[in-house]
Amino acid sequence: MPCPRRLAPALLSIAGTFFAASISAAETPPFDTAELDRSAAPCVDFDRFVNARWLAAHPIPPDQVRWGVFDQLTQESLRVQRDIAEHAAGAPASAGGDVATHQIGLLYRSGMDAAAIERAGLAPLQSSLDAVARLKTPEDTAAFLARAAADGQPFVFAFDVQGDFRDARRQIGAAAPAALGLPSRDYYADARYARERRAYRDYMIRLFQLAGDDAPDRAADDALALETSLAEVTLSPEAARQPANQFHAVRAAEADRLTPHFRWAPFLTAQGLPATAEFSLAPPAFFAGFDRLLATAPPAQWRAYLRFHLLDDAAPYLAQAFQDASFDFHGRALAGQQQDKPRWQRVLGTVNAQMGEAMGQLYVARTFSPEARQRAQVLVTRLLAALKARIEALDWMSGATKARALAKWRDFVPKVGYPDHWRDWSGLELSAGGYYANVRALARFNHRDAMARVGQPTDRTRWSVLPQTVDAFYRAEDNSITFPAAILQPPFFYANGDDAINYGGIGAAIGHEATHGFDDAGRQFDGQGNQADWWTAEDNARFNSRADALVRQFNAYAPLPDHPDVHVNGRLTLGENIADLGGVHIAYDALQAALKAAPAEANRRIDGYTQDQRFFLAFARIWRARMREQQTLVYLASNPHAPPHERIVGTLGNVPAFAQAFQCRTGDAMLRPVKDQVRIW
Repeated sequence: MPCPRRLAPALLSIAGTFFAASISAAETPPFDTAELDRSAAPCVDFDRFVNARWLAAHPIPPDQVRWGVFDQLTQESLRVQRDIAEHAAGAPASAGGDVATHQIGLLYRSGMDAAAIERAGLAPLQSSLDAVARLKTPEDTAAFLARAAADGQPFVFAFDVQGDFRDARRQIGAAAPAALGLPSRDYYADARYARERRAYRDYMIRLFQLAGDDAPDRAADDALALETSLAEVTLSPEAARQPANQFHAVRAAEADRLTPHFRWAPFLTAQGLPATAEFSLAPPAFFAGFDRLLATAPPAQWRAYLRFHLLDDAAPYLAQAFQDASFDFHGRALAGQQQDKPRWQRVLGTVNAQMGEAMGQLYVARTFSPEARQRAQVLVTRLLAALKARIEALDWMSGATKARALAKWRDFVPKVGYPDHWRDWSGLELSAGGYYANVRALARFNHRDAMARVGQPTDRTRWSVLPQTVDAFYRAEDNSITFPAAILQPPFFYANGDDAINYGGIGAAIGHEATHGFDDAGRQFDGQGNQADWWTAEDNARFNSRADALVRQFNAYAPLPDHPDVHVNGRLTLGENIADLGGVHIAYDALQAALKAAPAEANRRIDGYTQDQRFFLAFARIWRARMREQQTLVYLASNPHAPPHERIVGTLGNVPAFAQAFQCRTGDAMLRPVKDQVRIW
């Protein structure tokens, strides 16, 4: 699928986005010790000890780029969602029927109608392609970008709604870079990615040929030349994740001084906003660079760039030849995927991308009870209490900063299972035919919904993720932690499992998300979601010293034997590494508190393992995964998470309780010398 072009991520997650499963606790034992690789020493490589046998028995399927716990749950989820979508597609419309269910049925049915999609050919896209062909001047291009954004199809930059970093009580419009089709700016110049650049150019040529262009090679060169120039003014992934680069409040007159060839009042008006509205334009250097290119790049380059991205965005919804071309680049060449997913899975991906909350409401009704939600809420409360105790016990933080940290802790907004109020889909009109037309109608509908929230008070109870997502999230701009229904199930959470397994699984995930509120980026926001410096200079220096040590640890990892020069980027992954480490400590403390209240349980061994050992077994299990080499390269270049193996061994090497649980000795690979261990939260 095409690389998404969107705002810098506002959500920090434990894993990335995967869809949900439906597995009952009775189907799987809390931990099957037969999976353990007893030829491996836990103090040498704990990932291998816990996960190697399972990974060897579960190779990556040909239509996947990675395989592990999250991916297994994804497949289970898709089966549930397929049944929901097919039932919706087959149900007749009725005056009293549910609007959202009917619209899901129309979208799914149109996506599954391969014959109609083939017959339509390029016709659904033709008017947009014709509009691009007419662009002659910078003013033409600027007007096209404004119209496309209003249509829910942004090019070069995205325009969305977000919290005001200065006053989190209100929502504000926000423009942010979304110009690149490759994973990061490095892909356009670094010699390591020459193969990917060639494949990208070949893909451009192929799409231009399918669209009937007379000179596809020249068009590809023009498109790639402009995109390379846009890459030069795009921040690196590690710089882009810093809050200082994510918000810059302006009004149209000030923005026009930064981009004299791109006028913002007409753009805002096109989005349905007042021409005088304040909005964020960040980072300014990108938009200044974009403006220079708008004025100086040949019009042919702009036409080729926009034509390519129209085709690239539409390819998954067009005739099979376009779908094949898209997969051959985005899946096969870029990520190493061997074969495309079946059509029904790809169409469900569209349903979730465009109508995910509607699908989530139906999913929750089938798979997640109010009783399960209540049990999970209790667990979240216990984990947050453990975080509070750790903050209070910190020996490196002054009392003044600690008081502010505890104030932020008190303002957390936990969201568990599913929203209390579901989105209203009234006014959405889809058709039984015309897959691409339905996708575009939904994009317009969703963009209008986002723009309607600009200037409104912030609703801190509103969900920004889907209940059917197997993941968990922290959102700095409203200081919320979200645990969707889909992750509150085995192997993360067992309704009838022992505490050690639950705290090592979902407990570590809960602790991870709560720690994001205090990682290198999250700590720059207060409890309401305002960007604020609540640190003394001395505490700031102490935090940075500890964070820098964690950066050095992860910089040392080179996950790919065939690419020994490609390392984990410790600065890019710092926030996730801090959260992993904090999450383990918080969950372990919460387990000890639970065991203290049940002394008989504290000394009980299950399958020969102590409660502490089972806690760490459960933690390592949730990260079991293998990725294809090409996908790992993409991951290392652009993803804020370290690869699974490094997350396990890199984190636990800093946890003394792990070494004690497995009696690790000096010299063991999993036991870092005390002087080198990092402890932040």
